[in-house]
Amino acid sequence: MHYVTLKNETDFDGWRRSARALILSNVLPSNVTWSVQGNSPELFEPSAIVPASDPHSAFTVSAKFIELAQSTILNRDPERFALLYRLLWRFRGDHDLLMVATDPDVSLIAAMVKAVHRDQHKMKAFVRFREVGHGETSRFIAWFEPEHHIVEATAPFFAQRFADMAWSILTPDACAHWDGHVVTVTAGVSKAEAPSEDRLEQTWRSYYASIFNPARLKVKAMQTEMLKKYWRNLPEASLIKPLIAGAERRANAMIAHAATEAHKSQKRPKSNMKSGHSPSADRIQALRDEAADCRACPLWKDATQTVFGEGPQHAQVMLVGEQPGDQEDLAGKPFVGPAGQMLDRALEEAGIDRSKVYVTNAVKHFKFLARGKFRLHQKPNTSEIKACRQWYERELSSIKPVLVVAMGATAAQSVFGKITPINKNRGRPIDLDDGIKAVITVHPSYLLRLPDAQAKAQEYERFVDDLKIAADFLRKNEAA
Repeated sequence: MHYVTLKNETDFDGWRRSARALILSNVLPSNVTWSVQGNSPELFEPSAIVPASDPHSAFTVSAKFIELAQSTILNRDPERFALLYRLLWRFRGDHDLLMVATDPDVSLIAAMVKAVHRDQHKMKAFVRFREVGHGETSRFIAWFEPEHHIVEATAPFFAQRFADMAWSILTPDACAHWDGHVVTVTAGVSKAEAPSEDRLEQTWRSYYASIFNPARLKVKAMQTEMLKKYWRNLPEASLIKPLIAGAERRANAMIAHAATEAHKSQKRPKSNMKSGHSPSADRIQALRDEAADCRACPLWKDATQTVFGEGPQHAQVMLVGEQPGDQEDLAGKPFVGPAGQMLDRALEEAGIDRSKVYVTNAVKHFKFLARGKFRLHQKPNTSEIKACRQWYERELSSIKPVLVVAMGATAAQSVFGKITPINKNRGRPIDLDDGIKAVITVHPSYLLRLPDAQAKAQEYERFVDDLKIAADFLRKNEAA
């Protein structure tokens, strides 16, 4: 009998290595016992697997089998490891086995994978973040109770969806954390460590009540998709019963109400912006004057003024930030606050003269949440970024730089026209249109938010290294 102990519940690499060695050594599935370290008494030491008699022997499987195995490992069924090895053993003699949906092993694997995917869908749909702390020290924390071991596999979805938000998802199995750059996973915690209700919950309840349509209510379908076990973690849960109870009355009232006219499409109010796009009209000063009256999105209503870019008309480098902060909004100039001071220091260390570069932001108005005398920075949404992208494009066309440095996720989304992860793309020049290159890095304000001094120093060095890539590119371009 062979005893295989895996490192953890989702140790796919460990299972794969052991299964391959067992197959090549012709060990029958009935002669293998699988377990996970720490989950059962160590009655038997893991067995040393005898190498295959032919050192050059090989065994390959289809990509579909690997995909199924990776998902099956996430299932909580303790028999999943043995089932996968049994299927692998049979697959060696029948490469079409996975096509036989009625086969008991294939059918069971399919059911396990379906359960995992459904649990991942529920996690994406029912995780609700609550804010802990305020301002630059705030963090968003959520509690979720998965049915299967899906936390680490599902965390990248939240990293992409909430790229500019420091968050943690706490579960009894494992906890996922995002710092703006990388997802880390730690041990699970108890429900007691999750945060209680926060200031955003009433806003969410109001939104949920406003979109609830009693005429389209299907209670059974609703209960099937949103199981009651998730209700206690949803801010809107307290509204579900009263909304259902009053649904029939509201639906009858809607039917009795006189028919309304067909909805007419609404046009955006005309702004005072000039329509000319000639080279002379797109000089930076002309663009700055035109942008002062921008009404392309609602942010202008609360901001003090438009904060446009600054720098030489024909700068070789264009630095793109995310949006003006409190001090920039008051001064009308980009990067004059604490983040600007951090940027100035990093540019100097990288060997780039700020007076020779053009500095701007993806969004030109300050988006904030008023809290007494304070205005707390709020991340621009996709519609606001798109509305303001015309200004970035016209600045780019006017300046004609050889290099664009996108600082932060909002800047990267504006520069590339789509959500672009920072960590996967930083550290190298990337091609844009018209021969222009781009470098992606973090926003200086991210460095200011890091509470740990050592982490702040390390991330600052990475930021300077990214700017040095820009400096090296400029020197090579000038030499050429």
